[in-house]
Amino acid sequence: MLQQIVVDQKKIEHLDLTSAAQIIESLALEPLKGVRTVRFDIEYPKAPEDPREWPEIPEVRLWFIRLDAHYPWLPYFLDWRAGELTRYAAMLVPHQFTKEGLVFNPEALELFVMNKVFTVGLWLHHRGIENRSELRNLAQTLGYTLDPQFFELL
Repeated sequence: MLQQIVVDQKKIEHLDLTSAAQIIESLALEPLKGVRTVRFDIEYPKAPEDPREWPEIPEVRLWFIRLDAHYPWLPYFLDWRAGELTRYAAMLVPHQFTKEGLVFNPEALELFVMNKVFTVGLWLHHRGIENRSELRNLAQTLGYTLDPQFFELL
């Protein structure tokens, strides 16, 4: 079931995670039921002539940085097929918008991906879930391929 987290101006300006926390914490109680169900609906005012995307607006990015600090395993629940994982990464990883689209700083993206693989993997392990395919899919969604032998190190 899709979980929509509405992020409006008031929440952003006050760095208020309350409504997001309610949804995320309820999903965390049954992780297998909530996988890939979270989407964000950002409702932040910008002038019609403002060409910036959400990750380019400092106030919006700051809210997502705070969210990631509280729930570093959140990418497990994001609706990757709808682009939520990529948009989430854009909130946290240096990037540029070009004619070809979103281009991440390669080193920063690599650090982000590996951090999330370790964080989500540990979080799943503590819940008795040993699904490494989810971790490989997470990395692959952001353009990285993890060798199955990599997980033997963990």
